[in-house]
Amino acid sequence: MTHREHDEELHAEREHIAGLYARLDTERDRAKARYAAALRGTGESPMERDVEVRAAGAEVRRLDVADDGLCFGRLDSAGGERSYIGRIGILDADDEYASLLLDWRAPASRPFYTATGAHPEGMRRRRQFHTRGRRVDDFTDEVLGRPTGDDGGDAALLAAVNAPRGEGMRDIVATIQAEQDEIIRLDHPGVAVIEGGPGTGKTVVALHRVAYLLYTRRERLERQGVLVVGPNATFLHHIDRVLPSLGESDVVFTTTGGLVPGLRVTAEDTPEAARLKGSPAILDVLAAAIADRQRLPEEPLPIALADVTVRIDAATAQWARDEARASGLPHNEARAVFTDVVTYVLSERAASRIGRGWVTRSDRDAWEQLRADVLTELAESAACTAALDALWPVLTPESLLGPLYASPARLRAAGADPVLGRADGAAWTVSDVPLLDELVDLLGPDPAAVAAERAAAARDEHAGAAYAAGVMDILTLDREELDEDLGVRVADLIHAEGLGDRFVERDTRDLAERAAADRDWTYGHVVVDEAQELSAMDWRVLMRRCPSRSFTVVGDLTQRRSSAGATSWGGMLDRYVPGRWVYRSLTVNYRTPAEIMAVAAALLAEFAPDVRPPDSVRAAGAGPWSRRVTDDELAGAVEDFVRDEAGREGTSVVIGPAGSVPGAVTPAGTKGLEFDAVLVVDPDRILADGPRGAADLYVALTRATQRLDVLHRGPLPRALRGLTDVGTPAGTR
Repeated sequence: MTHREHDEELHAEREHIAGLYARLDTERDRAKARYAAALRGTGESPMERDVEVRAAGAEVRRLDVADDGLCFGRLDSAGGERSYIGRIGILDADDEYASLLLDWRAPASRPFYTATGAHPEGMRRRRQFHTRGRRVDDFTDEVLGRPTGDDGGDAALLAAVNAPRGEGMRDIVATIQAEQDEIIRLDHPGVAVIEGGPGTGKTVVALHRVAYLLYTRRERLERQGVLVVGPNATFLHHIDRVLPSLGESDVVFTTTGGLVPGLRVTAEDTPEAARLKGSPAILDVLAAAIADRQRLPEEPLPIALADVTVRIDAATAQWARDEARASGLPHNEARAVFTDVVTYVLSERAASRIGRGWVTRSDRDAWEQLRADVLTELAESAACTAALDALWPVLTPESLLGPLYASPARLRAAGADPVLGRADGAAWTVSDVPLLDELVDLLGPDPAAVAAERAAAARDEHAGAAYAAGVMDILTLDREELDEDLGVRVADLIHAEGLGDRFVERDTRDLAERAAADRDWTYGHVVVDEAQELSAMDWRVLMRRCPSRSFTVVGDLTQRRSSAGATSWGGMLDRYVPGRWVYRSLTVNYRTPAEIMAVAAALLAEFAPDVRPPDSVRAAGAGPWSRRVTDDELAGAVEDFVRDEAGREGTSVVIGPAGSVPGAVTPAGTKGLEFDAVLVVDPDRILADGPRGAADLYVALTRATQRLDVLHRGPLPRALRGLTDVGTPAGTR
């Protein structure tokens, strides 16, 4: 194609894509009008109006995010047909069955990602547009069906991986590779495990898989939503724009520490405590801790009534406890059984003593009335309530677990390892979250609190109805005059029930907001990133959140740092989804240049010799370097790096062990992230941090997309001796 022909083609493509944007604007204006109408309340009921508001709002958001890079490609078939590929699908206004723009997830779009020179899949040309917002700057053509030619097919990919990084992860919708596309479109109803080394794009592939599933299983997933679980808040912020950029917003992002709404994680466990809490054996400890709070009195507990004093003795409490436990109900609900047995015994004893000489059991009516009076008195007795609270208290997850950790005696009674003990039992850790979540089901709700909530809801409903009835009464006074003025009967326009509906508080939160606030919400699909770090107890929480067991699991076993994490995928998943999980791997490193990956691979060979590192698609042209510094020189060398990188485009980070230098991020804090330039400080100290040290250093070395520098005060670890040793400060490079 000559330069002139290229310019003419580019002009034509700009005109065509401008037409697509015009169609997008028209659809968006209509969606906004529907949203405004929904907010005004066009539905028959509050629930229907809320559904309309959410649906219309979601459509506006979907069309908004498509504004940037709406169309990014074109496919030309061998038969001469052209198909444009984009973030969303757009239909012809005059023919709803004709597509102006194919959604990238549609089956017809797949050859855009999978066709090759050797296997063109009926396609003649693949064109990729280079866009900036709505503007088309240029395009690159790849001619298919000529496997020996230099068709420039990697140009778009290399441009993307070499581009400076921004604040968040970018979608790869325009440059999905064939091995990635196969996983994204994987049709498996259970758990799909995606494993890959650093830089293989496993996270972004998982997110595009979510977008694909939301496209193909829209009806089910849009009602339930998707949960994405990541290792830390920084990582979630890094990825949280990918799905919205693909038009999907019904997604909740959280860490394992955020799986219980309203709970704050403020402490950190020792590795041994985390291992114990993450093991299924902790379930026996929780059950024993609950049983320990279901007590028998050491001495009979007196309950003074008006005419007699009765006592709760050990035998009575034992019978009541046996019956309550045999009911199979959660602890708080079983309290009703315990109470019924205790109060039955006490009422029988009290009635026998009070009625001695004037009423017997043979006089059924009198006897039952006497017992009823005693039961009423017991229900109103503060001493009886206090005794029941002592023997079978109403418990919350927090009021059980906090005192357990703080009491060596309670830990012993529950058969727990003393390492779980800590002075501040209510300072929760990430490993406590699955235990607290488990206790929600083991304990059950507080019946009194449930009754209070229902009473409050009934009062609000009654108040709304009363207000509406009052308004109708006022209208009725002048009804004939209003009928005449309006030309219709007021009674035909409005009624008390309909008016009352308008005063019902409407829940206009979108699905993600409602799901995030509801511990009992169940999701249609769950994505778990850095899944090798999750314990068996973490998985129990997630399985409860997704009864359909539809998961995309992302991880790398060689990067595991948690002592409670997975050592094999089968060992973790087979207990929950036996026979319902598939494994796929990614082998190409799109992030890390070959020079940097060679250094990381040398470390990998030492601690995981059976694992093959991913192959890098590019070289940076400059190798990573190391420099030994003294304690006095370290701060200045770090400042040189920061100053040097501030003058460059892109992102940078200093990674080191906790407390190494001000502003340094720990390796764990960078998991899943990437930066143009990375400075690793004190690699020997990172490596010395127990069994997880090697994995942490491997993570630190593989965050860079362009440049890796290493400063060390101690001896350089043997695996890093492939680094170029320099004797000049970083700022003079």
